[in-house]
Amino acid sequence: MTNLFISDMYQRKTPEDLQCGITIAMKVFGAKWKPCLLDAIQRGFRRPSEMHREIRGATPRVLDMQLRELEVSGIVEKRQSAGFPLYTEYTLTDIGRSIMPVIDRINEWGLMHKEFLQEEDLQSMSL
Repeated sequence: MTNLFISDMYQRKTPEDLQCGITIAMKVFGAKWKPCLLDAIQRGFRRPSEMHREIRGATPRVLDMQLRELEVSGIVEKRQSAGFPLYTEYTLTDIGRSIMPVIDRINEWGLMHKEFLQEEDLQSMSL
């Protein structure tokens, strides 16, 4: 409830162009770990604990927050078991699956050009 109140109080100083497809896409899956989460889900890592182990460098808290944002935007669906032990799994929705060719292409580009981009330079870049 507090988050809704805070977001209602915050007003951007510069308006966003929500008629621009790039702006919309970046709002939905442009955060630092969201493409990695989507890729992990596509590759079969469904439980948050699996994703926490798979995606090194991100804290579980941040991954959980970004999973929640993806769920709220309808990109992933959260399913919780009814039995024991209790567990949560995430799956891609239809719209989430439609993003995957973009994520796959970004991955291909990165792998194709990783030798051109020096490792030291990549490590010094912030995301």
